[in-house]
Amino acid sequence: MSQRRERTSTRRPLDTDTCPCGGGEYGSCCGPAHRGDRAAATAEALMRSRYSAFAVGDRAYLERTWHPDTRPARVETDPGTEWTGLEILETGGGTPFHTDGTVRFRARYREGGRDGEMVEHSRFARLGGAWVYVDALPS
Repeated sequence: MSQRRERTSTRRPLDTDTCPCGGGEYGSCCGPAHRGDRAAATAEALMRSRYSAFAVGDRAYLERTWHPDTRPARVETDPGTEWTGLEILETGGGTPFHTDGTVRFRARYREGGRDGEMVEHSRFARLGGAWVYVDALPS
């Protein structure tokens, strides 16, 4: 996974821009999922697209890919947080042949002039045939 700083903003990247998740060009990586042209095929792909949605401030995508039983009333993104890199640490299940899965990841950010990172072990499930984020597993 790339350690380089990714460009983030509250605007959707151009299709030729590097995807915030580090998986290639936005137009062939997370862009189709954000636009609703293609659903994430795996739990990891959904995790990557959700990270990118946080990076570009796409609250609508975050809301529609969050399980309705665990989704907050309003999903917020912080324009003061610059998401700078994503590293997938481990996956379990979550393939096109599973109904649930987990993804453990490290997300790097810059906030208030300081670098930080968060590590989360996320749980995903299929709902109506589409992957959705359920919640974070206890550490």
